Amino acid sequence: MKRHNFKKLHIWIEAMDLIDDNYSIAHKLPDYEKYGLRSQMNRCSVSIASNISEGISKKTNKHFIQFLENSLGSAFEWETQLIICFRQNFIEENKFLDLQNKIQKIQSKISNFIDSLNHND
Repeated sequence: MKRHNFKKLHIWIEAMDLIDDNYSIAHKLPDYEKYGLRSQMNRCSVSIASNISEGISKKTNKHFIQFLENSLGSAFEWETQLIICFRQNFIEENKFLDLQNKIQKIQSKISNFIDSLNHND
């Protein structure tokens, strides 16, 4: 398996940007969500990028793909939490639509990367 420099992967860069976006909205959530939704969103957003970078260290594409799948799962989980924020009126519609678009692009790119690695095996 060819090792990638995770800092040059577009999916990692976009996931890092999402972390910034996440923290900008998470700290605005109500105080009663400090240990609930806010904490969960922070963990999920960090998990997306972290699983990509951790997966890079694995010796085979099969093992790397497992981490990418974990990253993808966290991306879908974060999208669900974003929807909850919108439904609870914690964020405005324009911000919600912008972030939903970003996370769906990240999901698509991670899925495509998984497919390309599967194709190379």
